[in-house]
Amino acid sequence: MTNLLQSVEEKIYDNGTISFSEAISLVQTDNLEELLNTADRIRLHFKGNKIDLCTIMNAMSGKCSENCKFCAQSGHYVTDVDEYPLVDLEQSLALAKTNEAQGIHRFGLVTSGRVILGKDFEKVIEIVKVLKQETHIQICASLGCITREQATRLKIAGLSRYHHNVETSSDYYSQICDTHTYQDRINTIKGVLQAGLEICCGGIIGLGEDVKQRIKMALEIKALGVNSVPINILNPIPGTPLAYMNRLQPEEILRSIAIFRLILPQAVLRYAGGRIALGQFQKIGLRAGINAAIVGDFLTTTGNKVADDVVMMKEQGFEL
Repeated sequence: MTNLLQSVEEKIYDNGTISFSEAISLVQTDNLEELLNTADRIRLHFKGNKIDLCTIMNAMSGKCSENCKFCAQSGHYVTDVDEYPLVDLEQSLALAKTNEAQGIHRFGLVTSGRVILGKDFEKVIEIVKVLKQETHIQICASLGCITREQATRLKIAGLSRYHHNVETSSDYYSQICDTHTYQDRINTIKGVLQAGLEICCGGIIGLGEDVKQRIKMALEIKALGVNSVPINILNPIPGTPLAYMNRLQPEEILRSIAIFRLILPQAVLRYAGGRIALGQFQKIGLRAGINAAIVGDFLTTTGNKVADDVVMMKEQGFEL
């Protein structure tokens, strides 16, 4: 083990914080195996072997007003994404019950669009209330930019956690989207926390950001006090401006996961969209700091079968 890696590990166990310069040095280490092993030990020390599983429902799809360059649902681009209004209560309840029967811990409602207002928001409130009454699964939602007042109503209805990514670092965000700002996202996150909801906030790696910006994103997420951090890997979508972006190689993805764990030792670090890019190396990611996962299909892309994911996780020593 390198002296730097050993000293950082000891500092983290003493509730210290890895610095930006230390993270830059470690992400470039020649000894990838030792970096991954260190991240795995830190995960085990702070979080144990329990793994948190969630699924998401694309509850309202397409025609989004925003121009996020990675997104198939943006109305600014021509993609083959399905377009439909907010799903009804029966659809969401049936899927939530199916997920619960599979042993999944969380069920998330995800809608396209910058905001959700009026009748659509009231319908979401009703769906959350019924899901809370009719199931024992934890209810999450990702509804775009919401106010503190909306967050409070969602909490009262039975929502446990709200999802809202920063997507990338503050100094790269304008390269990815210019129909809203990075600060708009931060305002939503702070309002959700003030309302007493848990927050799930991560980002996407492979958007064209450099290593420094990727590490800065992790440090900015840490500064927000986020507990659940999904790590998405860009899956280039035909028709979007990032369609021809080169996919990250498995080694770079694994390095990024490990550094996120060193920066966020006590967070729930969640495998999210695009992890299929790791292929057979997905199981190695589970030994690199991951302790949660979105299972099943993602918003606009296909994921692994839930049963296959569960087998893989148990083989790596995790408990559901």
